[in-house]
Amino acid sequence: MYRHNLSRMEKNTIDAKTAEIENNEMKWVHDSSVDYKGRVPLRDSTGSWKTSLFIIVFEFSERLSYFGVATSLVLYLTKIIHQDLKMAAKNVNYWIGVTTLMPLLGGFIADAYFSRYITIIISSIVYLMGLVLLSLSWFLPALRPCDHHNINNTCTKARRVHEVVFFIAMYLISFGTGGHKPSLQSFGADQFDDDHVSERRKKMSFFNWWSCGVCSGVILGVTLIVYVQDHVNWGVADIILIGVMAFSLIIFLLGRKSYRYRVPSGSPLTPMFQVLVAAISKRKLPYPSNPSELYEASNFQSCNGRFLCHTEKLKFLDKAAILESDDDGNIAKKQSPWKLATVTKVEEVKLIINMIPIWVFTLPFGICMAQTTTFFIKQGAIMDRKISNNFEIPPASIFALTATGMILSVAIYDQILVPLLKKLTANERGMNILQRIGTGMLFSIISMVVAALVERKRLKMVHLKMNVSWLVPQFLIVGFGDGFTLVGLQEYFYDQVPDSMRSLGIALYLSVIGAGSFLSSLIITIVDHVTSKIGKSWFGKDLNNSRLDKFYWMLAVMTTLNLFLFVFFARQYSYKNVQKVVV
Repeated sequence: MYRHNLSRMEKNTIDAKTAEIENNEMKWVHDSSVDYKGRVPLRDSTGSWKTSLFIIVFEFSERLSYFGVATSLVLYLTKIIHQDLKMAAKNVNYWIGVTTLMPLLGGFIADAYFSRYITIIISSIVYLMGLVLLSLSWFLPALRPCDHHNINNTCTKARRVHEVVFFIAMYLISFGTGGHKPSLQSFGADQFDDDHVSERRKKMSFFNWWSCGVCSGVILGVTLIVYVQDHVNWGVADIILIGVMAFSLIIFLLGRKSYRYRVPSGSPLTPMFQVLVAAISKRKLPYPSNPSELYEASNFQSCNGRFLCHTEKLKFLDKAAILESDDDGNIAKKQSPWKLATVTKVEEVKLIINMIPIWVFTLPFGICMAQTTTFFIKQGAIMDRKISNNFEIPPASIFALTATGMILSVAIYDQILVPLLKKLTANERGMNILQRIGTGMLFSIISMVVAALVERKRLKMVHLKMNVSWLVPQFLIVGFGDGFTLVGLQEYFYDQVPDSMRSLGIALYLSVIGAGSFLSSLIITIVDHVTSKIGKSWFGKDLNNSRLDKFYWMLAVMTTLNLFLFVFFARQYSYKNVQKVVV
């Protein structure tokens, strides 16, 4: 009896000690992140929602600034600098293209060298420099658009010095955004531990509510800031943006002690080149009969504690992980990384290659998005925008409908669709990421069809000046699509890239919008050239002499055909399969 009780007491003691060890382990975050002193972070005092709020507030102010400038840019170029519609649309697309492609460079630098936190601070300072220069280009007599006091009424052509300084300021904002946008969003997602059940679920919601914070900044930017631009002047609006951005940077810095940080580990591209070189050099070797014979590192820390499981796709790359014998017939595992790669490194290269078709077939969505900040805004500018005798909606403020649609879409998805779909599909996300992206692309097709029908009706009643409320459906539908596709792209490119490339992953998402803007400009040029040759150009000097309805129909057809290709590749896509190593 005594022995039996003693045995049970010993068992209880062991269980208690095991539980204590597990509880102590849960107190710390073992995902390769560190706290502000470089130590393993304490879970309760770092990361999760408490630090994400600092980050979302900062993004709110940046989006307020960006869209306060971006949505009015086509109007500034036509009204202040006096460019024609076609040239203004191209310049807007070029600027948006550069602004959304620059994160590829900024994300690479953040992942490889500076760290996300330092990149955020540096890029925010560059961003502020752009806003300050933008303000000076309006107020300094030597830099103003015209010599006249009443610019909007008497200036027929902006001075060259103003154009130069204005575009320098705008592209400083582009460079600032290039480091700020990918680093801040990935830094926010880094605050959640993928290997902690509760925090992983919170991360899924993080991308949704991040987007709601972004949209809130967009709405304020295209209403309050645009109203100041329209009814006071552009310079005062720039001063407001400077103040908001500087204040939010201070707020962000106050959270320094509670953030979780990732230490940069050098260029994430080098291991990929090593895999390619090793695979090519071993191309003549026979493939092992059993994939378990391929080489995997025994040191889990080299993979941040996360190994990737072997997949059967792109098997020619697996040859980089084949172990070769030396002259004495012994297998040598310590070889140059240019000659021998781990299975995890090989699978990381496969991840990037598999992403290429997905990236390509989301570009038409980016092309459709480009219309919202160019032709959609210009349509609103020539329509009846009066709400009362004393108030007229600024053209760029109509873009707030897109942000509103996105907030509604995200809220409905997160609070209604996900719980419902989880019961039907047993998927913790409700639907997989690519299904969410494809759903949003369907909305983009519908938005182009609606835009074409509305523009056709406007052209028929051009002398009556159609009310701007006719544009409400197309802006809202675009916003609903953004709530699916944009948020899905954010999660997809953050989640599916190798862990060492997550800032670069967010940059890849942004590059869809940037490349879409460049392609939109290219398509405008091609369509303008072709339609001029066979008759009358679809892009005249103004909208009343243009045929945007035909252009929208063309985009709808192109996007529909593209959606079929996207679905084909999405159905064959293999998601990242992570195997966590237990220490």
